[in-house]
Amino acid sequence: MSALAELRTQASSHPKLSREERRRLDARKQWDKSGYLFLLPWMIGIAGLTVIPMAASLYFSFTRYPLLRGPTWIGLDNYVRLFHDARAWTSFRVTGLYVVIGVPLQLIVALAVAVLLDRGMKGLSFYRSVLYLPSLLGGSVAVAVLWKAVFGADGVFNAFLGLFGIQGMGWVSNPKTALGSIILLHCWTFGSAMVIFLAGLRNIPTMYYEAAEIDGASSWHRFTSITIPLLTPIIFFNLVMQLISAFQSFTQAYIISGGDGSPADSTLFYALYLYKNAFSYFQMGYAAAMAWILFLIIALVTGLNFLLSKYWVFYDA
Repeated sequence: MSALAELRTQASSHPKLSREERRRLDARKQWDKSGYLFLLPWMIGIAGLTVIPMAASLYFSFTRYPLLRGPTWIGLDNYVRLFHDARAWTSFRVTGLYVVIGVPLQLIVALAVAVLLDRGMKGLSFYRSVLYLPSLLGGSVAVAVLWKAVFGADGVFNAFLGLFGIQGMGWVSNPKTALGSIILLHCWTFGSAMVIFLAGLRNIPTMYYEAAEIDGASSWHRFTSITIPLLTPIIFFNLVMQLISAFQSFTQAYIISGGDGSPADSTLFYALYLYKNAFSYFQMGYAAAMAWILFLIIALVTGLNFLLSKYWVFYDA
């Protein structure tokens, strides 16, 4: 029981309080009001920027809302339409491939680089900053434009292949390789996961490695038997965060595909198709239904990860 609640209980059970006790009770009430006053900007923000917009989008998902006219209630028609929309299923497939391939590759690269940096090399702060930089820029429009230029038909990558007599192609304009180029861009932005992995590696006690080395364990056995098990909470955290981020990927596909998921819808991410329905076709009700399906998918995948984590994530407790 809090001190204020205790004083209130005393006041109700003992009507005749001393002057000092009443002063303390009044001071606690004043302090309580001050706390709520300081919380007020946050409460207004969370209501105005999160709760109310989510409630509005939920309502719009059950309406036909062409943006220029008011919404009309149509029930579950938007959700029924979504599950019969061929392009929506294409966007599900493209996003699923991006998540299933891109997230594990990015985490593997991030962990490998973190292990290298953890060996105490000189200039660690410099290398850590340089390698973290792509994570700050990877989701930007400028980097997506640069990536499109690098992997275009006349880009730097084809020029590099030409040095070895290899005939290049338009990697971002070919349906077979366009998604792969975006996955490569996603793997390149491994910096944030790397920094978290590096912090986790620094927290593993060295005595475990010393004992294993005395027993004759190889570097690989020390890595698989000590590093990985003790790092599983960090791996789990990075996995959940990167999955949530990957499902919502938009900027790279929008810039590289020209905003329409080309070529042949091979880069039509779900978030991109949602954007097209909302701001190109002005079907706000349908877009809201798509947003809620995405929310449910992310919640389901996250919940499944937490459910399965008890089988492979090991905590000190």
